[in-house]
Order: sequence, then structure tokens, then C-alpha cells
Amino acid sequence: MKTKSGIHNIGMISLGCAKNLVDSERLMKQLEANRFRLFFDPADFKGIDTVIINTCGFINDAKQESIDTILGFARAKQENLISRVYVMGCLSERYREKLQVEIPEVDAFFGVNDLQKIIKHIGGSYRTDLTGERKITTPGHYTYVKIAEGCDRKCSFCAIPMIRGQHLSRPIEEIAGEVSHLVAAGVKEINIISQDTTYYGLDLYKKRLIAELLETLSKIDGLEWIRLHYTYPDGFPQELLEVMRNTPKICRYVDVPLQHINSRILKSMRRGLDGSGTRQFVESVRKAVPGVAIRTTLIVGYPGETRKEFEELRDFVRESRFDRMGVFTYSHEEDTSAFLLRDSVSESVKQERARELMDIQENISFELNSHKVGQTLKVLVDREEGDYYVGRSEHDSPEVDNEVLIAKTGSLVAPGSFCYVKITKAESFDLFGELT
Repeated sequence: MKTKSGIHNIGMISLGCAKNLVDSERLMKQLEANRFRLFFDPADFKGIDTVIINTCGFINDAKQESIDTILGFARAKQENLISRVYVMGCLSERYREKLQVEIPEVDAFFGVNDLQKIIKHIGGSYRTDLTGERKITTPGHYTYVKIAEGCDRKCSFCAIPMIRGQHLSRPIEEIAGEVSHLVAAGVKEINIISQDTTYYGLDLYKKRLIAELLETLSKIDGLEWIRLHYTYPDGFPQELLEVMRNTPKICRYVDVPLQHINSRILKSMRRGLDGSGTRQFVESVRKAVPGVAIRTTLIVGYPGETRKEFEELRDFVRESRFDRMGVFTYSHEEDTSAFLLRDSVSESVKQERARELMDIQENISFELNSHKVGQTLKVLVDREEGDYYVGRSEHDSPEVDNEVLIAKTGSLVAPGSFCYVKITKAESFDLFGELT
């Protein structure tokens, strides 16, 4: 039976980061409660009359992916494969007027805080009793929990504050309630996310309370792993490291985008720390939490980055030997303060510098992984794949980090199970092992 709007079967497409995915899941829960039939990331158009696309507008590559996705579904609408296309999220928030002109096939555009408007527009009603609840699209044993919206940082290259607004922390009791609900539904690992998780609490409680939040969550029975993402080096609360060291449920894993090491560039980026402060921060994390895995991301090709400044960054990567690392090429984003600078590094040089860093990191990762051969690791199994069970250690976040491939030897291991694995072989970004 269709609703009054004529919409029944909805395909939900979620692009970009895990923060976007949480928004998509909240919308899906509301739509499902309104008797719409949901298809997450559908492989084809069979049975779907409406598509909702949650877009990313962070950097050029993400924006292009969002635009290409919208255009693809706009063509499908023109070919009568679907009836309606709706667009929401960061790209829509940032460029709504332009998109309305350039892609008129889209039935309506919505921003990042328009969940209730979307539901009303397509003929549903917002259920206040479901506030905070989501339809989980990840494997049932892990998910993401967003602890705040927006950002108060002024990083020169980042458009997120103008898209998402100021930092707004959620109350501790509200987050704890959501996590308890998720654990009761079978979730064993939660990944804490927001634009800046180490800023948590400053607006609401007038002090940083990320350490206290993690301590509170660690007391929830049935929750096994808590992983912290998107921390910030300047103002990083040192008590957080103490809690991480002393609380077994909190993964020894720090995800902290450092962006660069050259002091001139860091100052222009408005990152708060200079090169010396950044090095001291990395050292302090490793000293405070023995065995911690540090994941970072770096930006190459920032306006004015000279070869010498890049080489300083390259040497920093060699010296620091990060456990996990990603590299972005600088994206010249309008309305950011860096947009006033000349985008002086060519795209080809940006790509070359990114490859150079990742080649170094691949060798480092192989060396670090090789040291794990012979060790026994606790592994959370995510899925079966061919002759292997595929899982992760506490040092690996879903989808972006290393995986552990466990040989099938007759023992049945269900996804979502923890097991102990003896590592027998290492590659640059994967480990192989057998059940102990």
C-alpha cells in the first residue's frame, strides 16, 4: 500500500563519512516507522519508486562523487526507472541554489538539519518517540555513535563549520542511553565520532569531558570495544590517555589528523600547534599509552608548499612510523580562509607528493606488520570471504584500516564473534593467521 504521497519503496544512498551515515540511519528509522519500505544502497532500481541521496560536500573528490551520483539518478528518472529523486546533506546545504538550477530533475533539496522536513515532504510524520534511534546499516556487531554536531575550529582549509554550524555536544546521559540500546540489539563495538571528539563537552559542560564520557560508556554491560575517531592535537586532553591506558574496553587507538609538520604551513592552516608541538604530541601519546596505534591523515599541496616543506613532511612520516596513515591532496574550497591564497601547487605535483608519502607508509606498514608474526591478537570477526574469516584487531577501524584474514580450519566462527588469532604471515596492509 502506498502512502498519500504515492511513495512506497525508497532507495537510500549515503555518501561521505560515517557522520553522514548516522544521519542516513536516523532518517531510515523514521521512514520505516512511517511504513515506507527501505532499500539501503540498492544495486538496481527494481521495485524502487523514490531515491534519497545523502551527499558529501567536503572536498572536490567527494563533491564530484555526489554530483555524479545525483546525475545518475536524474537520468534514471528521465528514463522512468524511478519516479522521484531527493537530495540532502552537506553538498545540498552548501550549494542548494546552484544545484536547483543545474539539476532540475531533482524533486527537492534539503540541508543537513532538515530531517523533519524530508519526512513531511514525502508524506510521513516525524516520530518524537524515535528520536536518537537508527536503522543500523553496518554489520550488526559494530556501529558509529555521533556525540556532537558541528565544529568551532577555524582550520583554514575546512568548510565543515560553515556547513554544519557550531559545535553542539549531546548530553552524556543521552549518548549512554543510545549506546545501551545499541548494545541490547547486539552491537559489540562502537566507534565514537563527531567533527572534533576531543572538544566534546566544552559548550555544554564548560570543560572537555570526552574522558568522562568514555568511562561512562565503558561501564555498559555487553559492550566490548570503544574506539575514538576524529581527535584534534591542539588542546588534546591528557586525562583521555590515562583513561585509555587503564580501561580495557577502550581500544588503544588514536585517530588524529595532523595535516602537516612544517610550522609555516601549520600556522597558515590555523592548526594551533607548530611542528615542534606536533612532534611532542605524538611522543606524549606513545609514552602515555604503550602499544597504542596512531592513525593520522596529512595534506599535501597546501598553497605555497615548497619542495623543501614537503620534504620536511616526508621525513616526519619516515621518523614517526605511524601505524595507519592516509594522504589527501589539498582541495581549494571557496569561502574558506585558505581560498584567499593562490592554489599554487599543480594537481600533478600534489598527486606525486601523495604517492611518495603513501609509498613510504606502505613500507612502514609492512615492517610494523612483520613484527606481529608469531603474536596472538584478539580479533573481532566482521565477515566470511572465500577461504577466510575476515576481522580486525583493536588497532583497526572498520573499512579504513588493516584486516586480519583467518584461515578456515573447520572451526565455525560467526561474524560478530571475538577470537584469538596467531599471526602467521604479514603483508603491507593485511595480516594472516590461524585460530588458537
